[in-house]
Amino acid sequence: MDIFDVLTMIGGLSLFLFGMNVMGQSLKRRAGNSLKTILSKLSDNKFVGFMTGLLVTAAIQSSSATTVMIIGFVNSGLMTLSQSLNLIMGANVGTTITAWILSLSGISGGNFFLQMLKPSSFTPILAFIGVIFLLTGKTTKKRDTGMILLGFATLMFGLETMSSAVSAVKDLPAFRNLITSLENPVLGILVGAVLTAIIQSSSASVGVLQSLSMTGLVTFDAAIPVIMGMNIGACAPTLLSAVGTNTNAKRAAGYHLAFNIIGTVFWVIVFVIVKHVLNPLFLTSSTTPFTIAICHTTFKILCVALMAPINGLVEKFICRIIKESDKEKTVELDELLLRTPALALQRCHDLMVDMSRASKDSVNEALSLMDKYSDTVAEEVQNKEDLTDHYEDIIGTYLVKLSSLKIAEEESLAAGEYLKMLADLERIADHSAALAKSYREMNEKKISFSENASKELHVMADALKEISELSYKSFAEQDLDAAFKVEPLEQVIDYLKREIRSRHITRLQNGRCSIEAGFILTDILTGMERASDHCSNIAGCVIDASQHNLNLHETLNKYKKNNASFKEAYEKYMKKYSIEDIETV
Repeated sequence: MDIFDVLTMIGGLSLFLFGMNVMGQSLKRRAGNSLKTILSKLSDNKFVGFMTGLLVTAAIQSSSATTVMIIGFVNSGLMTLSQSLNLIMGANVGTTITAWILSLSGISGGNFFLQMLKPSSFTPILAFIGVIFLLTGKTTKKRDTGMILLGFATLMFGLETMSSAVSAVKDLPAFRNLITSLENPVLGILVGAVLTAIIQSSSASVGVLQSLSMTGLVTFDAAIPVIMGMNIGACAPTLLSAVGTNTNAKRAAGYHLAFNIIGTVFWVIVFVIVKHVLNPLFLTSSTTPFTIAICHTTFKILCVALMAPINGLVEKFICRIIKESDKEKTVELDELLLRTPALALQRCHDLMVDMSRASKDSVNEALSLMDKYSDTVAEEVQNKEDLTDHYEDIIGTYLVKLSSLKIAEEESLAAGEYLKMLADLERIADHSAALAKSYREMNEKKISFSENASKELHVMADALKEISELSYKSFAEQDLDAAFKVEPLEQVIDYLKREIRSRHITRLQNGRCSIEAGFILTDILTGMERASDHCSNIAGCVIDASQHNLNLHETLNKYKKNNASFKEAYEKYMKKYSIEDIETV
């Protein structure tokens, strides 16, 4: 062996890693958006999650890429921690497909068809086709297809070069001693873990081991611990991707590490026991690329078989170890999702549903102060107002960034609809806080309304509770029936405001109400009426979106004008929230 053999081996390894990187990146670009959409739309079905993780990883040839993608989705809130666990298990098995492809290099025989299955036979053809696609492709997809083929051809050529160079050193005593030392399980696991952590790909590490197996010196006794160690080293990219993420994303990365460590520790103990008690003869046999692929897949499946029954316990353990920080942001929006507008909009919608729920709850809590004032409840109303301010700030900024990108017309309309709704959702919480402030003032100054005035306010409060519920339902559930009920009820609330104010003036003239109480009553009526206005705007946006336009006032005017269903709903709510039976004085 001389310096040129060493250089050839380094060159082969470099080409192998470069080809794997090019192929993986091109595969992700070629099918990235569809794969991300599949991952983000998963149900809680464990088998579906497992198979999706397996197939996605097999498609993009990288469990690290799949797991990093999963961490991003958990961080963005598009996926729950529980959903991610099944995907991670599937990704661990899916990564073994690369080893099976690389094992084709070990095919031998004089048969023409067997020879054509060898990578050295068909990769030149793939490389030629890849060059044609790359140079003549007019679309990104065609050029990416060309890069996939070229990447695969490059990694296979690198594997062949590396194997040829390694065969030149197989007779050296130092090399033989190095391979033999791997039969120590602890050292083998350490070498596999470090190699994979450095290369950042367990698939690439297995490829290196397969090339070494062609020397005939790598026994099963040495190969199995190294494969187990690769399982731990594969966690390095995942752990790095979890830096700066939220608690659940860190927990998903922690589960990935726990999955691989528990699986490795358990099965290496079993391996050592079997080795020393039964001493099976096959452990001293030489491995091949094909048997390395078998060992790799078998070990991954055994890890899944071990972990699947105790997934829930591991999840609870990880949640106890990685606790939620008090300083963690309430809302997270991942900038990476801007690359996939459909997912970015879905995330915004989910957060706005949370925001609308907070607004609705703030209305109910503020109105509960009418009967019994509580500083705790008033503080909670203010907290929800602060929360909706935060929602408006980060979602609005995010939607503006999204709108500035080249997105489809449908996505642009959705972004516009959400931007219009944000202000209304925030203002509802503002008016709830104002109502709470009015009730605090009444409590501090010992002011009370007359019995009849209180009854009238309760009727209007009930109407406001219903309209806020309808508004929330129309947006959160995209319920058009609820949306069309909002405007008639809003008209009734407008009437109640005018009527109760008129009755207040009568009471004031008759000395049944103080001027100071009158000021507070006016503030409360105004707050209720304006909150209902914003509920109407939200429902109007939902109706507009269903009709693919954003002309809110035109839509509502058409609905109110000579519309039998509007008139019927209005009369129903006028009867339901009537104050005619309440005496004016």
